[in-house]
Amino acid sequence: MTLTQMRTFLAVAEAGSVRAAADRLVVTASAVSAALSALQDSLRVELVCREGRGLRLTAAGEVYAGYAQRVLGLLDEARLAAAGEADPERGTVRLAAVTSAGEHVLPALLAGFRDRHPEAGVLLEVDNQQRVHTLFARNEVDLAIGSRPEDLGVVVGVRPNELIVVAPAKLLAESGVSPTVPWLGQQTWLLRERGSNTRASTQAVLAELGLTPRTMTVGSNGGVLKSVLLGLGVTLVSRDGVAAELASGELVEVPTGATPLRRPLFLAAHRGRSAATAALLVRCAWEIGTFQRVAPAS
Repeated sequence: MTLTQMRTFLAVAEAGSVRAAADRLVVTASAVSAALSALQDSLRVELVCREGRGLRLTAAGEVYAGYAQRVLGLLDEARLAAAGEADPERGTVRLAAVTSAGEHVLPALLAGFRDRHPEAGVLLEVDNQQRVHTLFARNEVDLAIGSRPEDLGVVVGVRPNELIVVAPAKLLAESGVSPTVPWLGQQTWLLRERGSNTRASTQAVLAELGLTPRTMTVGSNGGVLKSVLLGLGVTLVSRDGVAAELASGELVEVPTGATPLRRPLFLAAHRGRSAATAALLVRCAWEIGTFQRVAPAS
């Protein structure tokens, strides 16, 4: 069993076929098949089976994939941690953040980090809560920013965050009505994609209000905001994300009784000693006030 075989197996698992995995790895299909066969022979268990024109994981393959992802993530972490320990100012930190934090919090944090540590590197992935949790669980990132601390490791920072319902001022002016809960039930609600914590929070608010309105999945926060401004509907969104539009009068906050929702953002690290460069980023987040310091529980 080799690291190349493990990486090849994971590529097959994600791509669903030998040919697609070969394209991803920039090797021949025969090389992928040989590596996969060698891995299965060494483990003495079938990891994949045929399904139509592709492959799918067996039950054993599903279990092995989870371990393989964590092993490779830890090896990558070890490589970067060793380099960072030798020279923290030139090391690299791996960071994952939920979309709302990526759009409204990370720009200031990364700018402050670059000013303080100009030669340090950051590998960044911004996605929904589900993806951030997966990356963190696999040890593919050193630090994570999310809204559900139970999905993460040791919380080292917290940032207040409120979710509010907003509507376009133009729509309200044209209709000549005051926004009420029954009015909200007649509007189209614009949602993030599945796996987004904001989407789950929206569904919880609608259930609490007893509303079953029309919905439209838009995806990104930027797409949702633009759609609201164009008058396509209403949405639940971070107050930080619409501060400028509320101040200019383009958007109006709609009181519901169920909002605002307090959904703090958390900065989390893995248990144990953080890699040196990751620790620099955490300290920067405290110093510039992006996150309030939280002392890890002893």
